[in-house]
Amino acid sequence: MNRTRRRLGRPWVLGVLAAGVVAVAAGLFWFQPWQLVVDETVQEGLPAAAPASAPVSAPVSVSAPVSAPPPRSAPPSPSSSPAPPTELAGGRLLSHEHRTTGTVRILRAADGSLVLRLENLDTSSGPDVRVWLTDAPVKPGKDGWAVFDDGKYVDLGKLKGNKGNQNYPLPAGTDLAAYTSVSVWCDRFNVSFGAAELTRQAT
Repeated sequence: MNRTRRRLGRPWVLGVLAAGVVAVAAGLFWFQPWQLVVDETVQEGLPAAAPASAPVSAPVSVSAPVSAPPPRSAPPSPSSSPAPPTELAGGRLLSHEHRTTGTVRILRAADGSLVLRLENLDTSSGPDVRVWLTDAPVKPGKDGWAVFDDGKYVDLGKLKGNKGNQNYPLPAGTDLAAYTSVSVWCDRFNVSFGAAELTRQAT
C-alpha cells in the first residue's frame, strides 16, 4: 500500500494521469459519441411567399345616411393566398458514412426565392453536421464519402435535426445549373453522412 502511494505521488505519474484525463475530455468533446443515440425531429411546412395584401374595403360615401350600414368588404380573391412552390430539382438520399434516407427538393417560392427542402429525413446526429449544395458526383459506398469538399459547394447551415421535414433557404443569386448534388456533411470529420444527386424538373 505504501509503495503504491509513493508511486502515485511521483510527479511523472501525476502528469500521466492528468494527461489521460485531458485526452479523454478532448476525445469526448471532439467525437461527441452521445450524438449517435440522440434524435432531434424538426417538422417544417412547405415554404411559401407572404400572402398578398387583402383587398381594401370600399370607402363609405359621405352622402350616405348616418343610419345606413357601411358596405361589406369584398371577399378575398384567390390571389390573396400564397401560391404553392414550384419544384425545380429533386433526388433521393443514399447512405454514406451513416445510414441516411429521405428526399431532397429544390423549390422556388411565389416570390422567386429558392429553398432546399429535406423531406422524411432519417440520419444520425453528429458534431457540426451541415447541409451542402455541391457540384460533386454522388458515388455509392466509401468512394463517395469524402468528395463533396473537392469542388464548389454552398453551405446552407447546420442540420436542424436528424429527422423530419426541413427548409434551407438558398442565397440570392445561386446558379442552380452549377450544382448537381446535396450532401448531409459532417464538417468536423470531412465525411458525408448521405447525399442525393439532383435531377432537374422539366419546365
